[in-house]
Amino acid sequence: MADTSLSPEELSRYSRHILLRDVGGPGQQKLKAARVLCVGAGGLGSPIIEYLAAAGIGTLGLVDDDVVSLSNLQRQVVHTSANIGRLKVDSAAERVAAINPHVVVERHALRLDAGNVADIVGNYDIVVDGTDNFPTRFLIADTAYALEKPLVTAGVLEFYGSLTTLVPFRRGADGAFLPSWRCLMPREPEGTALTCAQVGILGAVVGVLGTLAACEVLKLITGVGEPLIGRLLMVDIRDMGFDVVDYERNPATVAPKLT
Repeated sequence: MADTSLSPEELSRYSRHILLRDVGGPGQQKLKAARVLCVGAGGLGSPIIEYLAAAGIGTLGLVDDDVVSLSNLQRQVVHTSANIGRLKVDSAAERVAAINPHVVVERHALRLDAGNVADIVGNYDIVVDGTDNFPTRFLIADTAYALEKPLVTAGVLEFYGSLTTLVPFRRGADGAFLPSWRCLMPREPEGTALTCAQVGILGAVVGVLGTLAACEVLKLITGVGEPLIGRLLMVDIRDMGFDVVDYERNPATVAPKLT
């Protein structure tokens, strides 16, 4: 079992967490023991990675097969101009080390597919999805469900974003299983979905949604508050609106099987 004791340096580093009555030393030790997989080291991944690293997540897995390009830098703040052309997982790992040397980074410079997703997801306690395409989002959601891993998933486009937390393998207070990703979106959209590369994105929007996603991960680990389970947070930065839409388990939902 990993040592989760906090050194004097860590006690000082995390003192503002430890002062929180709902977190304290035990909560910080849970963060140190946690293994979190962040899929995507781009716009959403940037604040997710930075805030989870600063919070003291013990092991942070990074999945991304892309390299840093100039057009990324308007929103992907985990990377710098000096890192153009480098793998994003390497650039992000360098940033994590600069923020918090206590965090172990595991790099996965690849694209998730049916052949590797279960092995990678299975090695972590929680998954946070910051990807930008529906096939990957469905693959991650189905795999996390099958392996009984909590999933925090966010999406952004233009001035808008959404966020929810999924634990469909758990039962709610009424004894019924909680909703899955497919209860919210039963199937992939037909045709080609619009992307940020086509219609654009206000850079700070990913900062807002990525930071909120990091908050959800920290809440799941420490047990603080009520995560967005069965609730979809919808954010409109253009007109500064925040709405929460409740959604329920579809009785026809069947737990996915790994192939």
